[in-house]
Amino acid sequence: MSDDPVRRQGPPEERRRQRFISKSSAVSLKYLRRVEELPHMPEALTPFLHILGHVFVEQGGAVKPEHIPTVGTYCVMVPPELIYAAGAMPVKLCGGSYTAFNIGDDVAPRDACPLVKAVMGFETVGAAPVYRECAMIAVPVTCDCKKKLAGYLGERRPTVALHVPSGRDRDEDMERFVEELYAFGAKLTELTGAPLSYERLSWACGLTAAAQYELSRFITLRRKAPLVIKGTHYMAAMNAMSYTHISLWTRHMRALCDELEQRIRNGEMASKENRPRILVTGSPIVFPNFKLPLLIEEMGGALVADETCMGERGAYDPPAIVDQSTDGILRALANRSTRPCTCPTFVDNKRRLYRIRQMIEDYRVEGVIYHVLRGCLVYDYEYRAMEEELGKLGVPIIRVESDYNEEDVEQLRIRIEAFVELIKYGKR
Repeated sequence: MSDDPVRRQGPPEERRRQRFISKSSAVSLKYLRRVEELPHMPEALTPFLHILGHVFVEQGGAVKPEHIPTVGTYCVMVPPELIYAAGAMPVKLCGGSYTAFNIGDDVAPRDACPLVKAVMGFETVGAAPVYRECAMIAVPVTCDCKKKLAGYLGERRPTVALHVPSGRDRDEDMERFVEELYAFGAKLTELTGAPLSYERLSWACGLTAAAQYELSRFITLRRKAPLVIKGTHYMAAMNAMSYTHISLWTRHMRALCDELEQRIRNGEMASKENRPRILVTGSPIVFPNFKLPLLIEEMGGALVADETCMGERGAYDPPAIVDQSTDGILRALANRSTRPCTCPTFVDNKRRLYRIRQMIEDYRVEGVIYHVLRGCLVYDYEYRAMEEELGKLGVPIIRVESDYNEEDVEQLRIRIEAFVELIKYGKR
């Protein structure tokens, strides 16, 4: 008899599972084709789209060497170096599926955010291999929904809840998070049998540093005017990072940067100079829920920057290791994962306002779209402060609240088109 719980389900559950797979694959394929149909797509972006297609359209597992187990994560505050050092691979499981969201809507409260509902939907159906194959789950407790998500997942599979401090400037706050990482590291060692030694941690830091170097090249190229790559294409590459072994993603990103540099030498740009330069911030934009970036570019905007945890925030600079020891690396990872982080889970989040001001200057941003997933209170709470700050700078901002369904697409289209026209009018 098979140990696969899906095979033990009765016919109604199996029919539901097959309907889920069919609908989820169709929606993902539709959005993948829309990304591919955007003009000026670099040839080197194709491997990233193949990864997204493999996971969401073909319903495949993470792209990795066969012998490596996967550890699911739900936040950028889980240091990937710990997981790689333990001989496993991190897979970011933040769900962007409308199909999974609908199923999760029957499990989670009505006002829970769609991301958490999608995660619960994937877990309930047990269809997507990238979710099902994870040997362990790590959930940083960054909001009340994530706290309850950790409990929900913990009833079904090995789950570690990482308690993120509400502050990050006091030494005692950081000490508590270092303790959390030590406990998480012990669980990883139980899973794989590999102790987190200084040598293994150093090797893992080298893996992520190579990826961060190529990403820094990519970010430099993104800042060019006119644009050399569309923002939606950038988001696809960053989303693919969640499901790919970092060494493979680094190789793909190196090829993409090389192609973009060649395009610049050839004078081939991805958009006209007069398109309004727009930055997106707020709640994460997770594939296949790409309706917002696609609408921005279809309505005449240039999506030049993305300050979300599925974008640049998801890959900070390498940790600053001062003490050359296991403890020194763990402390450096704790610092890197929290202190520069602009997530609104922290009590004092002035860093986020500073980061947005910095990005507006670096990317020559002319307008900001503040994305709020319905029910995502921590991001919604900060909109007023962001609006006031950008008002001082004379940069227009619009708040866009959305769900994973497609019923609001036309409403979003009208609002985004009006916002783009507003920026154009202000430039005259």
